Amino acid sequence: MNRYFPKTQIWVLAATLIGIYILTSCVKQEEFSDIPEISARQFTLIFDTGQYAVRGILAFNFQDGDGDIGLNPGDTFAPYNRAGNYYYNLVIRYFEKQDSGYAEVVLDPPFSARIPVLNPDYPGKTIRGYIADTLTMDPTPSFDTIRFEYFIYDRALSKSNVLTTPDIVLKR
Repeated sequence: MNRYFPKTQIWVLAATLIGIYILTSCVKQEEFSDIPEISARQFTLIFDTGQYAVRGILAFNFQDGDGDIGLNPGDTFAPYNRAGNYYYNLVIRYFEKQDSGYAEVVLDPPFSARIPVLNPDYPGKTIRGYIADTLTMDPTPSFDTIRFEYFIYDRALSKSNVLTTPDIVLKR
C-alpha cells in the first residue's frame, strides 16, 4: 500500500480521470465549410446635430472552416495588389435608391476594407465571430435612401455568400 495515496483514493482518482476523458471526447468539434459564410447582424446609423447620418456601422457574423480570413499589411503583391480584385477582402458595394430603382454608385475611395488576419496563432483552425466596420457617410447625399451589398474573401480567394442590407434612410 502506498503511504501517500490509500488504494481507495487511487481508484477514485483513476475513475475521475477516465470520466473526464470520456466526457470531453464526446464533445463534437464544430465543422464549417472552408468557404467563408456570413450572416447579417445589424446596420446602425449615427447622426450628428444635422438631419443626415454621418456614419454607419455595418456588423455581420462570419465563419470559416480553415480560418484563413484576413490579410497582413504586407500582403500587397498579386493577387492582393491594389489594382487587383482581391486587395479588399471585405467588399462593400454602395447603391442609391433613385427614381428608377437602385443604382450602384462606384466610390473612390470605396467603402470596401481589408480585414486583418484573424487567426494568426492557429492557422488552419475553424474560426467564427463577428465584424463591425464603420462607414463614413456623405453629409449631403443626393438621395436619402441607400443600401449596401457585401461579402468577404478568404486568403484562398474563396468568396462568401453575398448579403444586402435593407433600405437605409439617411435623413431624420
